[in-house]
Formats: sequence, structure tokens, C-alpha cells
Amino acid sequence: MAKFEDLRVKSDDQLSADLAELKREQFNLRFQAATSQLERPARIKEVRRDIARIKTLQTERSQSAKA
Repeated sequence: MAKFEDLRVKSDDQLSADLAELKREQFNLRFQAATSQLERPARIKEVRRDIARIKTLQTERSQSAKA
């Protein structure tokens, strides 16, 4: 699970790459859940929150760039 402070030090490109990786993982987890092969159901929630953290940081950065 990514801490918000750890995400702050990453560049925009690194955040975009992390976001893409998390979205892939989220897709795979949803697929596993649909086929009843999911080992850790709580991981879905963790991934979803990590995606939200990255998107929040990206929005924050774009807002500060506009100002």
C-alpha cells in the first residue's frame, strides 16, 4: 500500500506508470473475484484507495500548476 508521503516525492511520469499498473491489477482482481479465485478480497479495497491517492495527487498538482 502506497503512503501519500511516498507518492509526493515521485515525478508525474512515475505516478502515471504506477496508476497504469494499479489499474491493471484492479482489472485482474475483479476478474479473479468473478471467477471465485480471489485469495485476498481486501486487496481490491487497497488498490482502489491507492488509485484514488494517485488521482488526488495528480489533481492537486494540476491545480497548483494553473494557479
